[in-house]
Amino acid sequence: MELSILIFLPAVAAGLILLLPQRLEQHARWVALAAALAMLALSLQVFFAFDRDAGGYQFTQRATWVDIGQFRLQYFVGVDGLSLPLVVLTTCLTVASVLVSFSITHRPRAYFASLLLLASSVVGVFVALDFMLFFLFWELELFPMYLLISIWGSGRKEYSATKFVLYTIAGSAFMLIGILVLAFDAGTFDIQQLESATFQDTLLPLGWVFLFLFIGFAVKLPIVPLHTWLPDAHSDAPTAVSVMLAGVLLKMGGYGIIRMCVGLMPEVAHDWDAWLAGIGAFSTLYGGFITLRQTDVKRLIAYSSVSHMGIVLLGIGALGTTGLVGATYQMLAHGLITGLMFVMIGLMYERTHTREIARLGGLARQMPLIATGMVFAGMASLGLPALAGFIAEVTVFLGAFQRFEWAVLAAIFGVVLSAGYILWMLQRVMFGPVRHEWDELTDQRHWWEHTVVAGLAALVVLLGVYPALMTDVIEPAMTTLVARLNA
Repeated sequence: MELSILIFLPAVAAGLILLLPQRLEQHARWVALAAALAMLALSLQVFFAFDRDAGGYQFTQRATWVDIGQFRLQYFVGVDGLSLPLVVLTTCLTVASVLVSFSITHRPRAYFASLLLLASSVVGVFVALDFMLFFLFWELELFPMYLLISIWGSGRKEYSATKFVLYTIAGSAFMLIGILVLAFDAGTFDIQQLESATFQDTLLPLGWVFLFLFIGFAVKLPIVPLHTWLPDAHSDAPTAVSVMLAGVLLKMGGYGIIRMCVGLMPEVAHDWDAWLAGIGAFSTLYGGFITLRQTDVKRLIAYSSVSHMGIVLLGIGALGTTGLVGATYQMLAHGLITGLMFVMIGLMYERTHTREIARLGGLARQMPLIATGMVFAGMASLGLPALAGFIAEVTVFLGAFQRFEWAVLAAIFGVVLSAGYILWMLQRVMFGPVRHEWDELTDQRHWWEHTVVAGLAALVVLLGVYPALMTDVIEPAMTTLVARLNA
């Protein structure tokens, strides 16, 4: 029941917000904040009640949804060590996104309703244990994202929103083919049953099914060359949407690859492991080199996400417990760190109304608090020890090195590039020559801005100094998955 409340609570709150009379529309932010805090509290309750020794899916709830012929579609939800940390990450970033949106004045009811519907659909993706239910939530996320970018974005917002939807739908078409092939062969959409199924008479070779599913998830992750929607979507999206996009929507791709591609077809995953590691290493390098050429701060961080998600794919390709734990931890760390970075960029943009690096400089003098947050997020992004990014990257590299030394060495060079572009950006924007056009700026404004920055920074430190908080949850699920891979 807890997971069902977690899924539908924000959707119900979105409906209540839309019913608010116009004279009370500014109260929409408080309704959204109450719903987001309730989601966070409930997810933490589930997290601390989760039995780390039991393994398997917990807090499951099952009910028949559609029963036609030989197929029974179910409302079937549950969490394990892979999905639960991502659910907690989603609720944390939902609270952060609502808070940084408190200054929204243009159609606030529709804005906060869309934001909560987005959170509802993402949580649904992570907890769905029926393949068709998973696909439903996967597609549902497109509607609020399109509205959030196209209405409240900036620049070429309609173009960026349309590009995002077209890329995702194209990937989903491949994914749906793979889903139907597996379901027709096994006679069920139940993911738990599919994990133990033996696919012998599929309509397409399993290698093609694996590829089709992988394409659908790689678009969302995103992996080169399926990544070009991401910089446009980030650069034109409002701050809160960038936080959700980088923080949790990209993680849907990594989660899908682990859960569906590797989890359902372990034999095929062995055939693809070198490709996964190679594509991951290439994405890490390519993202790093392209990032060095960016002149817009938001596009720079967007391309850095391509590089960091390459590390996730490298860890998955290792097909070992350490690599898979590292890949999952990298998704968590990147979600918090990049979410914090986009918050800082959004706060800076609200004051300067520009993201062009050439126009910025010496902002640390006028905005010391924002500069501190930017430097902290930058250090975490490049993998400074004692912060979450360091633990994640080291775990991936340790897990993949014995099998794919060449890929790890390439990815490590990508990390060196990340240090270069992050430090270059910080020096130019915060500590470069002072530009007197910014003399009147200040970073003292609203309590909610400081709350978000302090909260996300604290989580980055917590996961950096106490990684066992999450790894103790993740590792049993990955150990079970690796046992199936090696069976």
